[in-house]
Amino acid sequence: MTVPPVEVPAAALPAVVIGAGPIGLAAAAHLVERGVQPLVLEAGDGAGSAVREWSHVRLFSGWAELVDPAAEKLLAPTGWTAPDGATCPTGGDWVDKYLQPLADTLGDRVRFGARVTGVSRLGRDRVVDADRDQQPFTVHVLKADGTEERITARAVIDASGTWSAPGPIGGDGVPAPGERTAADRISYRVPDLKDPAVRARYAGRRTAVVGSGASAFTALAHLADLAKDAPNTHAVWVLRRGIGGSTFGGGEADQLPARGALGLAAKAAVEDGYASAVTGFRTTAVERSGGRLVLVAEDGRRLDPVDEVVVLTGFRPDLSFLDELRLGLDERLQAPVELAPLIDPNVHSCGTVYPHGVRELSHPEQDVYLVGMKSYGRAPTFLAMTGYEQVRSIAAALAGDQEAAERVELTLPETGVCGGAGLFDEADAATSAEGGGCCAAPTTLQIGTGAPAPAGGC
Repeated sequence: MTVPPVEVPAAALPAVVIGAGPIGLAAAAHLVERGVQPLVLEAGDGAGSAVREWSHVRLFSGWAELVDPAAEKLLAPTGWTAPDGATCPTGGDWVDKYLQPLADTLGDRVRFGARVTGVSRLGRDRVVDADRDQQPFTVHVLKADGTEERITARAVIDASGTWSAPGPIGGDGVPAPGERTAADRISYRVPDLKDPAVRARYAGRRTAVVGSGASAFTALAHLADLAKDAPNTHAVWVLRRGIGGSTFGGGEADQLPARGALGLAAKAAVEDGYASAVTGFRTTAVERSGGRLVLVAEDGRRLDPVDEVVVLTGFRPDLSFLDELRLGLDERLQAPVELAPLIDPNVHSCGTVYPHGVRELSHPEQDVYLVGMKSYGRAPTFLAMTGYEQVRSIAAALAGDQEAAERVELTLPETGVCGGAGLFDEADAATSAEGGGCCAAPTTLQIGTGAPAPAGGC
């Protein structure tokens, strides 16, 4: 006699959260607060694995904007005390003083060494319609010991971020010829110049910094500081666009002072001669020349040889393990279609992105959500506070409280440039992308060996 499978009520299944970073752990805290069982799956061996990789970089925001309210409630009974709200921590501080303690408090609701390799509906690939919405999700996991596991879930919240997929140096979005073979001289992260080995790599050398966002500002400022102690250290700032009056952000008018100061530090690096800027340069090839690298632009220009290249052209989402789900994504940004018009850097590089939640983050596949940086796709404008509001709304929806899900409970700071919400990256090394700037038409500025900067929008 065949025994039919025992059906588990959907409410008894966990909501799987992919990623134990700031937004993933906040999602778990909100689910716990709502009485929904979370299960956080993290590929790394600790909380905030991606943040640990830029632990040397200081965030723009103070602790008051970096601690999720539901997470703080969960931590309070453990004796945890929130750091000074006005202090801006480094990435390492964020992990050690908040993210790891939060993961510890969540206990066995968080699994480390668990890499998600696929998500689908039980017994349904993306083509099958029959009873699709009635089937739970199956989450396929590769564990650290090499074994595989399949977890059944009522909902999936993907907070895996975009850190694992940095943008290439190629101006057309594809690695330029020679880029892969020159990997020994190219980095896609802001270098940690406090590390003696890393410092020796850049000291007294000529480094090309490719990108125009906050990460590029950070690299330029750090290399300028290095140049003060190590003669012949010089940065060549390679921009795909021009330099205008708002290229360096809001300066002293920025409501996030650390963000404004970072832009001013990058500007000073150029003005003081520690860096030279090359504008309108879209790299089409990377060539070797006597042990150094030469960047070649699509218009035929060739940079003087450099010793190292730091590529900070943003990040993009890895959607490969979600291929069997029916996602509604914008064809350009790879962000949810309802959210994309609000964050499009072609239009909103300094406009208002109002707080948003379950409505803007929903997909044709019911109960699956991309949150945090993953929800922004290729857009460079994410703030941690925005992610906390996203998961608060989603947790309310999963708990059946639609009124709370649709309610806005967040006010964002202003950029100080155009008066809109702060749209630059929360972590200046984590997520900045080419194309940040202001919506005003820039005034052109001739710097270095570049061609005339193009006028018009950012």
